[in-house]
Amino acid sequence: MEKWNFSHTCGAFDGKHVACKAPPKSGSVYYNYKGFYSIVLMALVDADYKFLWADVGSPGASSDAQIYNESELKEMVEDGTIGFPAPDPLPNDYKDVPYFFVVDDAFGLRKHMMKPYTLRGLTDEERIFNYRLSRARRVVENAFGILANRFQILLTTMQHHPSTAKIIVKACIVLHNLMRMRYPTLQNQQLDRAENDNRDFIPGVWRQGRNLQDIHVVAGSNTSSKEGKKQRNLIKHGKTGCCRGDVIVIIKDFYTLTTVFRK
Repeated sequence: MEKWNFSHTCGAFDGKHVACKAPPKSGSVYYNYKGFYSIVLMALVDADYKFLWADVGSPGASSDAQIYNESELKEMVEDGTIGFPAPDPLPNDYKDVPYFFVVDDAFGLRKHMMKPYTLRGLTDEERIFNYRLSRARRVVENAFGILANRFQILLTTMQHHPSTAKIIVKACIVLHNLMRMRYPTLQNQQLDRAENDNRDFIPGVWRQGRNLQDIHVVAGSNTSSKEGKKQRNLIKHGKTGCCRGDVIVIIKDFYTLTTVFRK
């Protein structure tokens, strides 16, 4: 399968709402900004559309950055126990660059969390960086798309308590990963495709139907770090910017991951 040509990326991170009925005496805790009750599915996805890590069950009123900041994934990233490969140079360069996840604007820029540049006054290099990062992030959008297309209960309003809906979503994720490993090309016709000769983005079939709703982006204390800015600029100015690489993902269990790269 063609990889998404963004060097040092260990996964793409995003979140979606899964609708459920309002729990008794919960007030507006599960009521999201889209106007319905939900739990949140936050996930990290690899280049083959498999889920590496998932946090399921946070109330719908939560933002994606808030959920990440309270997760064990953030702790593992910050204390180094997640198992990132040792920093090494980008192709045709000599400066060591840490490995990272790709995220959207909801998250703070860190050395292990790369996000796009703001859209104001972009240089050509920054515009190219944003394009490549966006292309790499499509894997998580596509993973959510084919997950919901395969298990369409996720597109309904589950008539269950959030604790039961949480179990259902986890089961769907496990079965999705199993199908991706045993039948990796089964739903590939539904995925986004690489650009054609005119460099046009070719959207996947899953985008034509109903899809899971995005989580509200809330501006908070996720300010960019100096290390993150420095690393993003280094990637932007790289001689090749991004390169191809094969990703081997070893999932210890449903909640933890170890990522190894083969050059």
